[in-house]
Amino acid sequence: MEHTSLLERILRGIALALVVIFFMFPIVWILMMSFQTNETILRIPPQLVFEPTLANYTALITGKLMTAAGTLDIAFMRNLWNSVFLSVTSVAVALLLGVPAAYAFARHKFRGSEDIAFTLLSFRFAPALLVLLPLTLYFQKLGLANTYIGLIWVYQLICLPLILWIVRGYFEDIPADIEYAY
Repeated sequence: MEHTSLLERILRGIALALVVIFFMFPIVWILMMSFQTNETILRIPPQLVFEPTLANYTALITGKLMTAAGTLDIAFMRNLWNSVFLSVTSVAVALLLGVPAAYAFARHKFRGSEDIAFTLLSFRFAPALLVLLPLTLYFQKLGLANTYIGLIWVYQLICLPLILWIVRGYFEDIPADIEYAY
């Protein structure tokens, strides 16, 4: 094992500290700004010493932001709930559909199975604008525009091919003899 000199260890420590400061500075700055008022945030030059306030967090939870111009309604909690609900539901649906399909593609080889698997994966390659207009018109005719179900369906175009491809590779790595042993 090679021993490093004291100077080299000190220089490495300083370099590591500088890298950590470089990457952590934006996070610390944003955290500090979250405890400031809008007036303090927008002040030039920025203040490093300020009187902390929880008004921004109160506004997030209550949905009411008090400004000099009046009260603004913000829907952070509702939007957060929408994001959590849509992402969890989309992933659950993609797993329910993708895992059995991946198993079928991994274990049962048939003519054209590779072509079908590649076609499903190619949905990930298509630019979003290519699919956007036809999908929007289709959803408007079906009444799925601006609904949770419509958005979950769109998310399947992103999630399902990826899950199918990744889980298929996982199933192919498991020897079929293990299944037949039972």
